[in-house]
Amino acid sequence: MSFITGVGLTSYGKHEGSTSLDLMSRAAQAALDDAGLKRADIDGILCGYSTVSPHIMLATVFAEHFGIRPSYAHAVQVGGATGLAMTMLAHHLVVSSVARNVLVVAGENRLTGQSRDASIQALAQVGHPDYEVPLGPTIPAYYGLFATRYMHEYGVTEEDLAEFAVLMRAHACTHPGAQFHDPITVADVMASKPVAMPLKLLDCCPVSDGGAAFVISRERTGEAGVRIRGCAQAHTHQHVTAAPGLSELGAEISIARAKEATGLAISDVRYAAIYDSFTITLAMLLEDLGLAGRGEAAARVRSGHFSRDGAMPLNTHGGLLSYGHCGVGGAMAHLVEAHLQMTGRAAHRQVRDASIALLHGDGGVLSSHVSMFLERVR
Repeated sequence: MSFITGVGLTSYGKHEGSTSLDLMSRAAQAALDDAGLKRADIDGILCGYSTVSPHIMLATVFAEHFGIRPSYAHAVQVGGATGLAMTMLAHHLVVSSVARNVLVVAGENRLTGQSRDASIQALAQVGHPDYEVPLGPTIPAYYGLFATRYMHEYGVTEEDLAEFAVLMRAHACTHPGAQFHDPITVADVMASKPVAMPLKLLDCCPVSDGGAAFVISRERTGEAGVRIRGCAQAHTHQHVTAAPGLSELGAEISIARAKEATGLAISDVRYAAIYDSFTITLAMLLEDLGLAGRGEAAARVRSGHFSRDGAMPLNTHGGLLSYGHCGVGGAMAHLVEAHLQMTGRAAHRQVRDASIALLHGDGGVLSSHVSMFLERVR
């Protein structure tokens, strides 16, 4: 058994003058304070990669910077799924008694510390070096291809996709740390400039500065414990040119494995934290995970099903689309928010019941998937 004993999160947006290590340190210290632990209590560290500071030993660079000497250190790289992959690894390390308290941390000054061209060049490497990169696609272009096919097969419209951006912005408006606080409408999304059709600017997550961290421990430290009930991964492809059909993508595989490992069903879930780099990402994942039928997720958004007071509250901090996206730390904010909801500390964002949460991360272009169930224990 492992517990998430502390979480830490900076605001996302623009942090002028802050390095990636600065942002990681702020989040890490907040997580330690939340867990009631000292730096000397940390005997394991897992660190996400950084495109701004692409050091080949980032985990030990951070350990030195933060002033800890762990007995286990490791860096992980599976794109947007990295945060949950690190959490899964920390869970296994704790359960197998390799470490007692594992610090999971990531952060980047991607907005202020990296030029637009450098960011595009770094992220373009997700494409196949022979069959894709020479043609010049960006990550939005790859997701635009998936969106076009998904819309064709399941009757989803651009207005349907816009609903997810509107919902995430509405949730971000209630969180003081979110990058965006101005409400938007479906019409605003439709009128935003084209990026990679059918995806427009407001269908895409922003570039942000920020940091996130949490501590995975063998023993609970707080009055209300949040334990990792079970998790699973699936990796179906790396490049779009090698991707399977829409009905064979990794989210369906990883969620099936996670349900089998935990004995839980989707009907048991009370709160959802789902990766949302683009509106199409969120639409597809909600349906792949069984939180909505094929082509039906947008209708559930319109009905209020995924709102804070709905039957399945979703990304109540605003997600990547509106809280912000600072690389690996972007999706880690989903877990931080889930932990706050599960421990009753989400203030005016608090949902009625978050006793069992489903988290899902997506890396690459729907390439790598991690599904995880969290459970509140008292």
